[in-house]
Amino acid sequence: MDNHSGYVSPFSARYAGPTMQYIFSDQHRAETWRRLWVILAETEMELGLPVSESQVDEMKAHVTDIDFEAVAAYESSLRHDVMAHVHAYGDVCPHARPIIHLGATSCYVGDNADVLLMREALQLILKRLVQIARTLSRFAEEYRAMPTLGFTHFQPAQPTTVGKRAALWLHDIIDDIIETQHVLDHLQPLGSKGTTGTQASFLNLFEGDEDKVRELDLRCAQKMGFDKAVAVSGQTYSRKVDSRALFLLSQIAQSAHKFSNDIRLLQHLKEIEEPFESHQVGSSAMPYKRNPMRSERMAGIARFIISNAQNAAATASAQWLERTLDDSANRRLSLAEGFLACDGLLTLYQNVASGLVVYPRMIQKHLNEELPFMATENILMEAVKRGGDRQELHEKIRVHAMQAGKRVMEEGLDNDLLKRIAEDPAFAVSLEDIRETLSPGQYTGCAQMQTEDYLHGEVAQVLERYSDVSTQSDSIRV
Repeated sequence: MDNHSGYVSPFSARYAGPTMQYIFSDQHRAETWRRLWVILAETEMELGLPVSESQVDEMKAHVTDIDFEAVAAYESSLRHDVMAHVHAYGDVCPHARPIIHLGATSCYVGDNADVLLMREALQLILKRLVQIARTLSRFAEEYRAMPTLGFTHFQPAQPTTVGKRAALWLHDIIDDIIETQHVLDHLQPLGSKGTTGTQASFLNLFEGDEDKVRELDLRCAQKMGFDKAVAVSGQTYSRKVDSRALFLLSQIAQSAHKFSNDIRLLQHLKEIEEPFESHQVGSSAMPYKRNPMRSERMAGIARFIISNAQNAAATASAQWLERTLDDSANRRLSLAEGFLACDGLLTLYQNVASGLVVYPRMIQKHLNEELPFMATENILMEAVKRGGDRQELHEKIRVHAMQAGKRVMEEGLDNDLLKRIAEDPAFAVSLEDIRETLSPGQYTGCAQMQTEDYLHGEVAQVLERYSDVSTQSDSIRV
């Protein structure tokens, strides 16, 4: 069956980049299992078990040459994926065959490999987050002082700046970087714990020497690149480890979804637009359309990742005593596809963020349309200084504002609120006086200062930690 005659996951065909796809590939997982078997055999040899250096060397020499047809044939007979790989490994390592998987249970390779793959995937996610943070930081710096209409409830509100709004997106990503690092820093492998987590098989191999059992567990973990293994376990590590990882991906997806929503709203307003290529088709029916398809795709993938976190939570809560196998099929889907989806999501995020198109004149137009309403508080204060009654003038402004708003919405005419106020003798202000209050920069508060302080403070400190992180340049494929 070719790729067009059977189902192909969109995570591999459309979304995830080649690096993340390799991490969760059959080849990489199988090689990781073999490296774990090498670690176990080598450490057992070091601690005095009857494992020879030539056996370990033979195993090392055949880590990568995996015959997947032989594995499939063994699994169809044995109905056990790990034992199928043990037999296939033994076929190419006949001298080492007797000691491969010595004292171990399936979760020695299965769970430890999952943690190793998860660590690689999280490191890639972290790189993508850092790249997005750098991009948003530059954008926020460039537009830190450009006034723009603010919105609450998607209704016009006090102005902010384009850069300050970008700083809100950046703030979520910085939080995600910090949390991803935290999860990485606290990730631990299963180690060598045996069938029910008691290490009974290893205690038997070492003839009751508990110190050697402890040392085996510690050395294996250290050779995997960790300080230590989990302190206690059943046959598996706690499935809350998976839950923590997928909830982290959910948090990242929440950040990306918020950004994508904002871009879609701003594109509708024609203020900021996602990249649109010269030959890109916006609609099959309406040639003029410039649909925000990348941001929409971000929203769709993000929803999958957010919902997938519940998968891990349900699995963690449903484990029985020292081990149950109802997690296996589920985890094959939820872990790999969660990370593949997140990789595609962040690739899209970087693509959109690095190509944002800003339309200052549209931003200014919308601001000018609403600024008369924003200016009324300043006008009120000025009129009171000239002897007016604050409560009486407040009511007059309310009435004028309702009439001006009706004119705009029902008749499609310009906002004439300021003219109405200037012509009302109760205010004792001229139209010229009022216009002096209409500089947009007077209404953005501390937006520019907040943005600068944030970029040069917390953001700079976080990104400095990752100054050696290289650019991850996968492009979107559709």
